[in-house]
Amino acid sequence: MAEKWLVGVDLGGTTIKLAFINYYGEIIHKWEIPTDNSEEGKNITINIAKAIDHKLEELDLSKDKIIGIGMGAPGPVNLATGVVYNTVNLGWKDNYPLKDLLEVETSLPVIIDNDANCAAIGEMWKGAGNGAKDLVCVTLGTGVGGGVIANGDIVQGVSGAAGEIGHITSIPVGGAQCNCGKTGCLETIASATGIVRQALENLESGGEGALSQLYKANGFITAKDVFDSARNGDETSLLTVNNTAMHLGLALANIANTLNPEKIVLGGGVSRAGDILLKPVIANFIKFAFPRVKESTVIDIATLGNDAGVIGAAWLAKNK
Repeated sequence: MAEKWLVGVDLGGTTIKLAFINYYGEIIHKWEIPTDNSEEGKNITINIAKAIDHKLEELDLSKDKIIGIGMGAPGPVNLATGVVYNTVNLGWKDNYPLKDLLEVETSLPVIIDNDANCAAIGEMWKGAGNGAKDLVCVTLGTGVGGGVIANGDIVQGVSGAAGEIGHITSIPVGGAQCNCGKTGCLETIASATGIVRQALENLESGGEGALSQLYKANGFITAKDVFDSARNGDETSLLTVNNTAMHLGLALANIANTLNPEKIVLGGGVSRAGDILLKPVIANFIKFAFPRVKESTVIDIATLGNDAGVIGAAWLAKNK
């Protein structure tokens, strides 16, 4: 019998990543299309269906090559119904019936989960998780996402909002405003935007050095600039990185004290900073974690990059 494929879809605010993936989690073909969130996002499912049809046509294959579609979407999702409760930047109304609409457009079975959950599953299946059945994945990008895997399966919670690690309250009084409506969320500190915000505040407080010169020259700085300057000993950058690592290490220790995972995997663009961030995060984790927990939990950098979401989504299609 000819090998059947799964479709993995990772829905982002600006691009939609798609991949044909075999039963062993290997990517056969991958490509991207822009996310069209006009007209309340009604074209998103239509465009995904067209993209799959066009790629099959290009490869001279029929649709019966495909078993089903797994998809990661931003925001809390009801795994059973495939309803997305709410999203910030896709134009959809609350309680959007994504699974039903995509099944109508593609004539294929569909399963939907939160995008960070899919990234966690991807890392468990084919990435840094290396088969660990108790795993926490934290994605550090424009925001902070998270996925919790217990005994080999994703933890959903009663309303699909489990693993919202970015919204752990890191600064209980005061703190910066978060997009979720709260203040002091971990996302306001450990995301790329949070790191830049902290660095700018530190520069306003009189910070001098390489980062200050970069800001004066360009009129802006990035999280990468902060990490690069920290590697070269810039005091403002080191202050920013160390504060970020303290809050992130504390949050990870509290998560680990609750769940006792085998591995915590850090992904997303910020994780590409590597040891300049990872080492102080681990030091703070060790400081705050329960002794038995810190002895048994390994913190590592994710290995799948942008492929984690589509691979995890394909795992859902295979197993659910």
